[in-house]
Amino acid sequence: MASAAGTRPGKLPFVVWVLAAGTFLMGTTEFVIAGLLPNIASDLHTSIAHVGLLITAFAIGMIVGGPAMALATLRLPRRLTLVAALGVFSLGHVVAALSTSFTVILAARVVTALATGAFWAVGFVTVTAAAGAARATRAVGVMMGGLTLANVVGVPVGSFIGQYTGWRGPFWALAVLAALAAVFVGRFIPQTQQQATASVRAEVAALRQGRLWLALAAAALIMGGVLATYTYLTPLLTDRAGIPAAAVPLVLVVFGLGALGGTAIGGRLGDRRPMATTLTGAAVTALALLALIPLSTRPAATIALVFLMALAGFTVNPIVTALAVRFAGHAPTLTSALTTSAYNTGIAAGSALAGTALSTSLGLTGPALVGTLSAALTLLPLTVLALTGARRRPRIVAQRTAPTLDDERSVSSSR
Repeated sequence: MASAAGTRPGKLPFVVWVLAAGTFLMGTTEFVIAGLLPNIASDLHTSIAHVGLLITAFAIGMIVGGPAMALATLRLPRRLTLVAALGVFSLGHVVAALSTSFTVILAARVVTALATGAFWAVGFVTVTAAAGAARATRAVGVMMGGLTLANVVGVPVGSFIGQYTGWRGPFWALAVLAALAAVFVGRFIPQTQQQATASVRAEVAALRQGRLWLALAAAALIMGGVLATYTYLTPLLTDRAGIPAAAVPLVLVVFGLGALGGTAIGGRLGDRRPMATTLTGAAVTALALLALIPLSTRPAATIALVFLMALAGFTVNPIVTALAVRFAGHAPTLTSALTTSAYNTGIAAGSALAGTALSTSLGLTGPALVGTLSAALTLLPLTVLALTGARRRPRIVAQRTAPTLDDERSVSSSR
């Protein structure tokens, strides 16, 4: 596998970085809408709250697509699935860029999200198999890092491009880059088959763990809290804080840096103090969002709180993800997809509620209030997990639940 993947001992296979690039594109398309809301609303002659449904629709597509594709592709060639997912992803952006109908664009977003779910579900298994058990966690971290990097680079750059080319410009760019990524995946991903003994029944049966669903609930609530505010951050920055539209991409960079820092902190502290770290992160997130309501008229305070909510909120993510995988035991593929679905459930619910709040007397502060409540509610499942003794070393367990292809074959032959 190492040679096929094009790597040397001690280094991650090149396929891991290729799939991380694909993840970067998919993370960019999910959140770039937040920086393009006014442009899209003006072009399609609709309200900003209505355009926010494009984020909600993508999240719903991910909720359904992740688990469904994880099960549907258990026995399909991984390379074929990954290339097809990127192809559909590219085509969805072409359709959206060419359309003047909000309904068509909304449908294209759902289809694109289904392709993203397939890519995530199969990509996770591919990188762990390519890297081997000793480097599985690091490989998954690199692939997930593509999503975080999208917030730091992809979303601000997409927002910047959109201001000069119109919102369709970033969509065309993503379509072209996804097509190129499909070529690279077809070239560098080894031609392997899924396990012949892969069992849908075993994957589903392994989900009978109450603590797993508590971890997934925490994932949904914390992401819903942060993204409820992030979805409508642009109008808050320009219309309430008085920040020029040209500076919005820079604030999105600040958010991305906070998310990147939070992911790193969660990965480091989560090994030693998982529950203390997640409880603190959720509490600080709720407080930052609550403070944003009265202080969002001050530009400096607003930017600082945007950074803090991303830093604290994303600290929770890697820990609850690792806990969910551990609690699932023998269903790492489906659980990985369900974790993604949980995050997107939070995004869908949070952005929908935030859009509703935006249309009430709360106005621009409505999304922040929704985010505060969601982040505060995250403390409930986390507290239950802490009381039931969830403190262990998720990284070690994650490695055990992500065997290489050679491990899988040896187990099958021993049977």
